[in-house]
Amino acid sequence: MAASHRLAVGDRVRIPPVRVAEREAGDAPAPPLELPVLFEDDHVLAVDKPAGLAVHGGSGIDHGAIERLRAGRPEAKFLELVHRLDRETSGVLLLAKKRSALTALHEELRDREMDKRYLVAVAGRVRDEMRRVSVALRKYSTADGERRVAVDERDGQEARTVFRRLERSDEFSFLEAELLTGRTHQIRVHLAHIGHPVLGDEKYGDFALNKALRKRGLRRMFLHAARLSFTHPASGEPVSVASPLPAELEAFRRAVLAQEPPP
Repeated sequence: MAASHRLAVGDRVRIPPVRVAEREAGDAPAPPLELPVLFEDDHVLAVDKPAGLAVHGGSGIDHGAIERLRAGRPEAKFLELVHRLDRETSGVLLLAKKRSALTALHEELRDREMDKRYLVAVAGRVRDEMRRVSVALRKYSTADGERRVAVDERDGQEARTVFRRLERSDEFSFLEAELLTGRTHQIRVHLAHIGHPVLGDEKYGDFALNKALRKRGLRRMFLHAARLSFTHPASGEPVSVASPLPAELEAFRRAVLAQEPPP
């Protein structure tokens, strides 16, 4: 039948089956997830995020922690990330259960009133017991779309970190990092910039060293969000939430300080 043919009474029209594309993987419902709860009340939720879990979907990741936590708490009317952690960083992740709490906590972040401390292991012997690093950082994307950060004092954003040396061996140092600003990859880029890259860091670290470390039992980045302190958005009381160093990182630390390979 020609496309110009006009239908008349009595004509029979056959419509062939319509092929429907298969549902994209990203459209599938997020699988429910429960993480160890470090602190929870009617306003906020702090969970212990493992390494390897992205905090939200995107960039080839169907579902992150926030989508999966919502799926595991269908009764929750509101659940939003207060801040973010890199995928390979473990530790304290804070979420808001009310919009008013999210607004108040974001204001704390903007005013730099939230205290965030990380435990990190780096290459080399860090000389100073405390070192302040103030180096501007600029975000950019590689040709294949990967997000990266570079030191850029002219066009970058202010970034400040305080590092305190906790322990060290002949090869490595264990530090506490205090974030005074919250730029993307800030700790990792600052440490690489001063010549002490984070152990296991596949973006800014020492790749040959990382390969050797895998044979010694360190198969992830040694960066852990150990403590987060904030003012409670409803009560105004101080709250401090802590996450213990994961077993694999603690085993590596003990082995290094004992000068023995980890089990």
